[in-house]
Amino acid sequence: MSLERSIMAFAGFMVLLSLSLTYFVHPYFVWLTVFVGANLFQSAFTGFCPIGMLMHKLGIKSEREQVLSSNA
Repeated sequence: MSLERSIMAFAGFMVLLSLSLTYFVHPYFVWLTVFVGANLFQSAFTGFCPIGMLMHKLGIKSEREQVLSSNA
């Protein structure tokens, strides 16, 4: 799985988790959903994504890196 797809999967998981926590635990967990959405919005414009940087350090390659390594 590429870095880009990993980020989308993680964001989707966090939204579903925060909605579940909002429903079952406490309504203030909706702020986690707001945070994830705001982070996705700002990263679309700035390219800065903290979880993307962490995943890259953990060894997950971007689509471009995967293509370049398969052609070598």
